[in-house]
Amino acid sequence: MREIRALVTVGGRYMGAAEPFTVDSPWWNDVEPVTAHLDRVLGVTTSVLRLVSTTTPAMRDGVVTYQVEADRVPARGLSVAERHSFDDHPLRLPWARPGGPAALVRWARGHVDVTGRPVQVKTWNLSCLYRLPTAHGNVWAKATPPFMADEAAVIGLVASVDPSLAPRLIAAEPGRVLLAEASGVDCWRPDAEVVARIVPRWVAVQAALAGEPRLRTRGVAVPDFGLPDTLLHGDFHPGNWRSGGVVLDWGDAHWGHPALDAARLIGFVAPELRASVARVWVDAWLRHRPASDPASALRHARPAAHLVGAVVYQEFLDHIEPSERVYHLGDPEAELARAQSLAV
Repeated sequence: MREIRALVTVGGRYMGAAEPFTVDSPWWNDVEPVTAHLDRVLGVTTSVLRLVSTTTPAMRDGVVTYQVEADRVPARGLSVAERHSFDDHPLRLPWARPGGPAALVRWARGHVDVTGRPVQVKTWNLSCLYRLPTAHGNVWAKATPPFMADEAAVIGLVASVDPSLAPRLIAAEPGRVLLAEASGVDCWRPDAEVVARIVPRWVAVQAALAGEPRLRTRGVAVPDFGLPDTLLHGDFHPGNWRSGGVVLDWGDAHWGHPALDAARLIGFVAPELRASVARVWVDAWLRHRPASDPASALRHARPAAHLVGAVVYQEFLDHIEPSERVYHLGDPEAELARAQSLAV
């Protein structure tokens, strides 16, 4: 459970603080319940700009203070016992600045007819995500930072092989995508049937796209064992899958050995499912590369995937403003420790 402290601004100018309140969701970047409460209490439309401070170090729980933007000065619900100023920072991302969330919604409205209230679902240093209702179902407007992969370009690569594996792209510009809703629910705890439906399709895409790099590489090598370097999702855990068969969140995509994606997945699922996941992945690659040895590649990739994780987390820390580094502090060191434990 989070206790929320909301410091409310209009056009960047501090208006006052809302009465502290709690929300059931523990995750700091889950802001839908935060703005729902504030809209009701303040009588205005709000969006969370950024994290200001927390009392815990683990992305969840504790007392969390946000800078919140209101679309107009609230007529009720604020106290001004303390004064706050919000200096800019060169690493602050566009959606964390005054007017940033509204600009994302305005851009999305230029491409679809919105039939109800846009809802800010998530915001943090890696993305700002809005759900917008339309006559044909929800669509999703997402902003991402320049240090992550171009999601629209990656989705285009995936869709060139299997259009149903990636979300349908409605519109895009640098740092923004507008996506159709993917059917189903998130697969945080997948069963063997879901794994058997999604993993071989992803392997087929990777086999088709193998060749010269079309994206950045991470500099962590895995012995090839007859498998090619190809497009990696980069964060291929089942929470980024939808039960309808679509894979989401392509911002961590890069080029490398496909066993790194499999290792990420195996490290994420329940222990009793790991052997099954490995078999599905190995069998899928053997269908595409019969002379390869994917099982040996996977053994080498288990520690290497954590080395990649250390690189990625350090990139995040290097490119985000100080108040939001708490999301990732200690993560590079933790990934290096995991790599060492698996390499023994």
